Amino acid sequence: MQRRTVLAGIAATLASGPSVAQARVGMRLGVLMANAATDPVAQTYAAALLQGLGTLGWRDGVNLRIDWRWAGGDLPLLERYAAELVASPPHVLFDQASPSVAALRRKTSSIPIIFAMVTDPVGQGFVKSVGRPGGNATGFSDFDPPIAAKWLAMLTQITPPIARTTVLYNSATALYAGLMMPVIENAASSFALTVRPAAYRDAAEIDGVMAELSREAHSGLLVLTDISATIHLDAIVALAAQHRLPAVYFQRSFVLAGGLMSYGIDYADLFRRSATYIDRVLKGAVVADLPVQRPTKFELVVNLKTARTLGVTIGEVLLASADDVIE
Repeated sequence: MQRRTVLAGIAATLASGPSVAQARVGMRLGVLMANAATDPVAQTYAAALLQGLGTLGWRDGVNLRIDWRWAGGDLPLLERYAAELVASPPHVLFDQASPSVAALRRKTSSIPIIFAMVTDPVGQGFVKSVGRPGGNATGFSDFDPPIAAKWLAMLTQITPPIARTTVLYNSATALYAGLMMPVIENAASSFALTVRPAAYRDAAEIDGVMAELSREAHSGLLVLTDISATIHLDAIVALAAQHRLPAVYFQRSFVLAGGLMSYGIDYADLFRRSATYIDRVLKGAVVADLPVQRPTKFELVVNLKTARTLGVTIGEVLLASADDVIE
């Protein structure tokens, strides 16, 4: 069966309500996704979660009822769905990205929460410490400080050289931007780069940021890890091309869509690994004792076609270290 057909089937399943069989299932899992159900990248994440659960013996509609909610980046909808899931009530909650964790924690301090794709959960106050979370939430972080240096190093390995980098993020969804900027700025000093933040609220403001950048020589773009960036992926990649801005992204989907290069974690792997914590909680483990886990799989992707379009040359060392090169 073709991958597209499989994902289409998953999307239909996730969008549908609980079946008669599900109504008889005792264990319940509530899933709060920040993406839209129609997002093909998010479908791969959902498929990885289901695969991980299946490997551990959990089957939706057989011995587990999974209630899915997809907010599509709509923060008020995220709050409403968080309240719905908590009221259901589930034995455990699973969520994607910081805004989802924040929404669920505003609704419950007792139902176990397993998260994925969360940046600096300690700094954001979701857990007391990485080793001993201490509350009702734990899970998998999507940021390791050395990533910041890698992103900036990539921008210095192109010709013409980059002298200044603008960090793009949505101020409403990248709740951790203030925590990440000092890490990025500290790394920038090693490369003699000037770094500045650029917060946006909608696609129109993204265009404004890039238009301003295009008027400055030797400027590059770093798109911060952010659920909003994923939602605006096509617009961000198109505007970077329109304004001829070299950019580095946090996941390969941007490069597959025409972005220049990316370095980041394997997000599907985080969802697959999250199933192990869901399994442990359903079997009686205490969330407060489950340590937050950091990413273990990273990948570097380069798009040479985009490089030629932008008129930049990718350094040989960077090309040699790429996991995937798009010709």
